[in-house]
Amino acid sequence: MKLTHTRLLVDNYRECYEFYKHTLGFTCNWGDETSNYAQFQVGDTQLAIFDRNEMLEDIHAKVEPANRPLHEVSLIFAVDDVDETYQALKEKVAFITEPHDREDWGIRVAHFRDPAGTLIEINKNIMT
Repeated sequence: MKLTHTRLLVDNYRECYEFYKHTLGFTCNWGDETSNYAQFQVGDTQLAIFDRNEMLEDIHAKVEPANRPLHEVSLIFAVDDVDETYQALKEKVAFITEPHDREDWGIRVAHFRDPAGTLIEINKNIMT
């Protein structure tokens, strides 16, 4: 097996599409704001978003309530400079944490959420 990409199932597809395409500036290589499925090139991997109801219909699953708990998944993005990336994004996203060192993890880090509530971490290795 080979992991090809990560797919986020979202309830607010268009808002998430705009977030990944325009706020974070990822290149969309499949889909658009109305397709209910889109794939973005992020470094050497793919990040996809898909309308949750369409996925659940396809697997014949019951539609879940919208008040699911958060923290089910976290997307981790390595950046060249956490502080610089924070400055570039802070007018576009509501950061949960400001840049800070987690020496016990060996990284400098900051966190925010996408419009669907997915936790996103930007980090840079501080180990020498």
